[in-house]
Amino acid sequence: MPVAPWRAPLAAALHRNRRLSHARYVQLATVRTDGRPANRTVVFRGFLENSDRLQIVTDARSQKVAQVAQIEGNTWGEACWYFPKTREQFRLSGRLILVNGDRVEIPLQQARRAAWEALSDRGREGFAWPPPGQPRAESDAFEGLQPDPSEPLPQFCLLLLDPDGVDLLQLRSHPHDRRCYQRQEDGTWLTHRVNP
Repeated sequence: MPVAPWRAPLAAALHRNRRLSHARYVQLATVRTDGRPANRTVVFRGFLENSDRLQIVTDARSQKVAQVAQIEGNTWGEACWYFPKTREQFRLSGRLILVNGDRVEIPLQQARRAAWEALSDRGREGFAWPPPGQPRAESDAFEGLQPDPSEPLPQFCLLLLDPDGVDLLQLRSHPHDRRCYQRQEDGTWLTHRVNP
């Protein structure tokens, strides 16, 4: 399957903004179980090999996982990514795929393990902390935790965003340039230039 046409402008934006440590941060919106929107900042961990799926890591005990896993049939999400140096905004919408220790697909389990191994020691340590969103634990509950770097903790999840629509807004030009990419049922992408 060829690479989606929006990948080249996104790769260029990532490259031109690479000196900005926050260029890897993206906002991810989901829907709470009560139907209300939820938005948070996550770290982009690259693309799943041989795909256009964005990789994010998360804790199975977090609210975002509950929003993905508990709403039957509603696994939609949208990422919004703004690159300040190049003044570009990407909005990527599509299905969210949760890869926890229960997934049987071997390639997804391999991707989950690779994401775990790619984390820093401090990054892995955060998954051994007390459950997120619960009343604050004593300070010693956050100390001396050193998970095995080769074996993901059960609460470690890989979250994939599989875009089927991408909206690119480039704000540098006058007038602004906006392109919409839509994935078709056969996997090909249509690109339309639209008014900003």
